Amino acid sequence: MYFIGIDLGGTQIKAGVVDEAGKVLAKAETATLADRPYQDVVRDMAACSLKALEEGNLTVDSVGGIGIGIPGIADNVTGRVVFCTNLGWHDIPLRNELNKYLQLPVVIDNDATVAGFAESVCGVSRGLHSSVFLTLGTGVGGGIVIDGKPWTGAHGVASEIGHLTMEVDGIPCTCGKSGCVERYCSATALIRMAGEVCLMHPDCAIMRQAGGNPKKITGRIVMDLAKEGDEFALRIFHRYTKYLAIAINTIISFLDPEMVVLGGGISHTGKFLIDGIVDKIPRYLMYKSMPFPPIALASLGNDAGIIGAAMLGRLGTDYV
Repeated sequence: MYFIGIDLGGTQIKAGVVDEAGKVLAKAETATLADRPYQDVVRDMAACSLKALEEGNLTVDSVGGIGIGIPGIADNVTGRVVFCTNLGWHDIPLRNELNKYLQLPVVIDNDATVAGFAESVCGVSRGLHSSVFLTLGTGVGGGIVIDGKPWTGAHGVASEIGHLTMEVDGIPCTCGKSGCVERYCSATALIRMAGEVCLMHPDCAIMRQAGGNPKKITGRIVMDLAKEGDEFALRIFHRYTKYLAIAINTIISFLDPEMVVLGGGISHTGKFLIDGIVDKIPRYLMYKSMPFPPIALASLGNDAGIIGAAMLGRLGTDYV
């Protein structure tokens, strides 16, 4: 039996056919063009799925279900997208619309939750009872896996780790609140911190690497210079990893998972990032003598969304 995984993003729709072990057999993708009516986007989701089946020389009859990862919140009882900012969707009947083209069971969840689930099925946290996944990109996404299943809580928002409060009355967040984890632990936050330093030190190496244009500062510039030992980049790095350590300690305090997994663009910094976080976590632990979970790098790369979505499809009604 095979399963279709759809990774629905603000810019790209990616679909793949995945076997029961989590191996991607074939993929297809197309532009989301998010400003269109949702019906057009869903039609292309179906077309991508059928294209992936064709690429894999498979038929719809060989598919047991479809899973979808979305940048938002879904209600799997009704099959509706509750809220999806990147697409401008609110209360969209995604399951019913997709079933017009593919008459298969459909399960929907947040994209970071889906990626975390993929890691627990066939990635770095495979075989563990519990794990938490953090994606560090433009924002901060989260995924919680307990007893082999994603955990999103009673109302589907349990994994919105990026919107836990890091600082009361802190930096305004795109969600409408202030002081969210996302405003301190995302790539966007890292770039903002670098911009603040460059404003005070316009002749620093970060500014030179950005060609003198603060709008061209990237997370990679900062992290690469920090690895090289640049004074200002290291200041930013230690400030940034302090916030990450605090956020992870919060997760440890209320969930105590067996592993915390980091994904997203910032995670490409690798062991240097992990070491910077692990060095600081003990400062914030309540019980200093107790062990804390290992912090690991995600292993599935760009296929995590497809794999995790397909594995949701494998769970089917057991997940709802």
